[in-house]
Amino acid sequence: MNRITQLFQNKKQDILNVYFTAGFPDLNDTVKILTALDEGGADLIEIGMPYSDPVADGETIQLSNQKALDNGMSVKLLFEQLKDIRKTVNVPILLMGYINPVLQYGIEAFCKKCQEVGVDGLILPDLPVDVYEEEYKSIFEQYNLLNTFLITPQTSDVRINHIDNISNGFIYMVSSASTTGAKTGISEEQEAYFAKVNAMNLKNPRLIGFGISNHESFKKASSNAQGAIIGSAFIKVLNESTNLEKDIKSFVHSIKYA
Repeated sequence: MNRITQLFQNKKQDILNVYFTAGFPDLNDTVKILTALDEGGADLIEIGMPYSDPVADGETIQLSNQKALDNGMSVKLLFEQLKDIRKTVNVPILLMGYINPVLQYGIEAFCKKCQEVGVDGLILPDLPVDVYEEEYKSIFEQYNLLNTFLITPQTSDVRINHIDNISNGFIYMVSSASTTGAKTGISEEQEAYFAKVNAMNLKNPRLIGFGISNHESFKKASSNAQGAIIGSAFIKVLNESTNLEKDIKSFVHSIKYA
């Protein structure tokens, strides 16, 4: 069974998914960060594949992408760094990024490599739903990769239901019409959107992202879905850290338990 599926079967609430950019702050920090997140209690880990134009992301994650690229990070190097990761890290791992580097690598070659190193799923925000369905869904499934689509407050009910029907894993609920890290906290308007989606009785669990930065916003998101995704706030911790292992574990603890 896919590790993401297993996670959502075994845990129904307060699921913490933490994002970081591969190759940031230093080129070879990927395994160190993964290990500390796993040991610190993250339920799911999302590794960003650096890209020169990360359109869904705000300044903090954009800068981490640029620094990682300047450090020499690439998809090929990321796979090399992950080759032995399943000897030490047990939590589900997703690769998050944009479709262009995946196309450059080759869709099937990329999916095959994901399976080889133990990646469980993908988040590709600029992969159109219809292209996924028509061209890639069967390839993803062949290599036991779950694809996660994003929905926003502007997504129609018809599209949300369609995404739910073709997804097996979880749905990424973008909390507001903004880029990552642009807003903090959760407004009444956002809560109304969460309640509307809750009432749709979707088959897939949901994680809320964008604007989740501390224990309070994590708990509020978790009361409206199965958990939350934190990116920009964690990137800031990595950027300022003088002791990665210690600071990562402290951060995860502060989000989950205040």
